[in-house]
Amino acid sequence: MNQNTKSLNMLEKQINVEFKNKAYLKKSMTHKSYANENRHKKAKPNERLEFLGDAVLNLVISEYIFKRYPNYPEGELAKTRAVVVSSLTLARISKRINLGQFLLLGKGEEMTGGRERDSILADVFEALLGGIYLDQGLEVAREFIHAHLIDEILSVERGEHIHDYKTLLQEEIQKRSNTRPIYQVASEEGPDHNKQFDIEVEFSGKIIGKGTGKSKKDAQQKAAEDALQRFERMTDL
Repeated sequence: MNQNTKSLNMLEKQINVEFKNKAYLKKSMTHKSYANENRHKKAKPNERLEFLGDAVLNLVISEYIFKRYPNYPEGELAKTRAVVVSSLTLARISKRINLGQFLLLGKGEEMTGGRERDSILADVFEALLGGIYLDQGLEVAREFIHAHLIDEILSVERGEHIHDYKTLLQEEIQKRSNTRPIYQVASEEGPDHNKQFDIEVEFSGKIIGKGTGKSKKDAQQKAAEDALQRFERMTDL
């Protein structure tokens, strides 16, 4: 969809936010592939807005769960936030409010299904949030986040959320490094029909999590969950 005035107005109605400066809204929907192909139009990608939106999102979610769960230790707060702000969650919300149809994409991304790609949809949600923050301020940004993510928090609280801790850990690590975590079998015990696996997950030369399970897959998930609980305290990574 071309980003004309009509489509921007449609987007505003869809997200229930009316921008003072439409340039923020247009930029939030501009993928880098489109900007690269349209430099003559001086198109700018949404990556800087995405960076800002990510910070606003983490602040607002951290504030909410900090107040809602006064007895949660730091690790449990970090784990809850990781699930809520994961790419999987943000992409699902983007699909729910149809952000993909308003994206400005390059021809290559368009042809390969970029409008439905989770990574792009998660990024555009954060970019839109960054635009809302700059245009409307923190309170409106907070209202927007609450409107779309409180149910996700409550889903985690009820144990209904799908916990793919390996994916969540990978996303957390990618914020700091291009290195992938390494999962290793520390030990395995018991007969073939009833084995127990001890898995360690390593990042940057350090063991950051351990888990035990009846299968390697289960043990890896538990090791990733353990790493997420402790990850924020590892400031030297």
